[in-house]
Amino acid sequence: MSKQIIECVPNFSEGQNPEIIKQITNAIESVEGVKLLHVDMGKATNRTVVTFAGEPSLVVEAAFLGIQKAAELIDMRTHKGEHPRMGATDVCPLVPVSGISMEDCAKWAIKLAEKVGNELQIPVYLYEEAQPNKLRSNLSVIRGGEYEGFVEKIKLPEWQPDFGPQVLPLKHGATVIGARDFLIAYNINLNTKSTRIANRIAFDVREAGRVKREGNPYSGKVVKDENGEDVRIPGTLKSVKAIGWYIEEYGMAQISMNLTNYKITSVHQAFDEVCAKAEERGTRVTGSELVGLVPLQPLLDAGKHYLNKQGRSIGVSDKELIHIAIQSLGLNQLGEFNPDERIIEYVLAKSPNKKLIDLTIQEFADETASESPAPGGGSVSALCATLGISLGAMVANLSADKRGWEDRTAEFSNWAEKAQQLKNQLVHLIDEDTNAFNAIMTAMQMPKATDEEKQLRKQAIENASVYATVVPLNTMKAAFQCIDILKNMVEKGNPNSITDAAVGLLCIKTAVRGAYFNVMINAKGLANKEQANAFATEARAILKENHTQIDTALEQVETAIHF
Repeated sequence: MSKQIIECVPNFSEGQNPEIIKQITNAIESVEGVKLLHVDMGKATNRTVVTFAGEPSLVVEAAFLGIQKAAELIDMRTHKGEHPRMGATDVCPLVPVSGISMEDCAKWAIKLAEKVGNELQIPVYLYEEAQPNKLRSNLSVIRGGEYEGFVEKIKLPEWQPDFGPQVLPLKHGATVIGARDFLIAYNINLNTKSTRIANRIAFDVREAGRVKREGNPYSGKVVKDENGEDVRIPGTLKSVKAIGWYIEEYGMAQISMNLTNYKITSVHQAFDEVCAKAEERGTRVTGSELVGLVPLQPLLDAGKHYLNKQGRSIGVSDKELIHIAIQSLGLNQLGEFNPDERIIEYVLAKSPNKKLIDLTIQEFADETASESPAPGGGSVSALCATLGISLGAMVANLSADKRGWEDRTAEFSNWAEKAQQLKNQLVHLIDEDTNAFNAIMTAMQMPKATDEEKQLRKQAIENASVYATVVPLNTMKAAFQCIDILKNMVEKGNPNSITDAAVGLLCIKTAVRGAYFNVMINAKGLANKEQANAFATEARAILKENHTQIDTALEQVETAIHF
């Protein structure tokens, strides 16, 4: 089972005093094992979004300390800002990242809410997946009336807090705690200062739309249904909340959006739709900004979307897709968008220890040539396969871009995309093979003074050895999948690049055989001989088919270049 990781994204009602925010983040970081990922201070909104992650119990402890410090330092009686708010810690969502279900994440949110309500005497409302009463699970509904209106609202029977006192502490207000999927806070910039125009565009696109009016759509009498409820005209984008505002700091109006499910409405869909609606209203979009951290996938999706619109291959590296997304969405207009600091997977993956894949070619060669036994043949085999499929992706992209082959762009783009996916798997295996070897070394260094220690050491060595066999076997499997792509590039790709595809095949042939050697030598030492024989049988079958298919393809290359 993978390690349980959750993200916490509290929004604090302070964006102008960095010293206050620093004290809050210091409290959060005081919990060992919690990683502070990002701090986004908004001067005009007077609000700071903090993002951190770790194991659930640690994140809950850190969130409690952050909420406690915010209540101590932030005085809501003097707070002014553009963003809706109801307390020093306005909202504190927990987000499942890996190894944990939404249901379990919601349970942790409830634990946090109960602790905050009981120990800090802060009124707490549950929201989204942590709130069993769906009539009060929507954040905007809970926050309605904001801080100023909550003095009376909290006294109503239907608005009794889930935890904490039923009276609003005037200094630090109330808070909302819950569990949700990734929410992308996304602002789209306009070439106007008009809040009125920005709001009209926001109402055009947000799921809630606008109320229907008689005559003038903006000032006419509100139309009611048979139950006396306002009739609404829905907006064009599902799972989107939006308002328009003017940001004096930037001298422009923005559409401020929350994409509550980017799998339903993506970042690029929101951007394109706002562009269209802005043009209808005589204005235009000049760029956009992402607030806080964002998952990798929506940026990859955006990169592919805009490459498709350009009629280009989408089978390029993640780095290139992200570059296209940043340029197309105008994410650098208001400040640099650094993917290493803004994409959550990249921030979480940061390690003080340099990975093999982060080394230069010279550094990798020097490290391999040193007296250290790792990286060894397994990592080099994975590297060979990575280079082989990279050549396959190159030929596919050159073919997709070949003049006169425009009707085949989609075909080669698909091949290139598959090649990139395999390349990503193989890049991971370069380091994973060395990690597996190091795990064996660690197990062998375990104490063996007592019978119990000997048994634990023996089992640890066996487990590490199994994994050291599985990793090169996975390299064989991934490398073998590359053959079909490279064969197609030999047969159908740009004929000027046929030898590049051939070199790619030779790299794959070497990679599969090299990984095979590692499988066999590690399997040979396993205590579980039945498992060892199963590994060996699978490896032999892949090796045999690998040679057959590649040798046949290479004969085609020889025929094509013969003179």
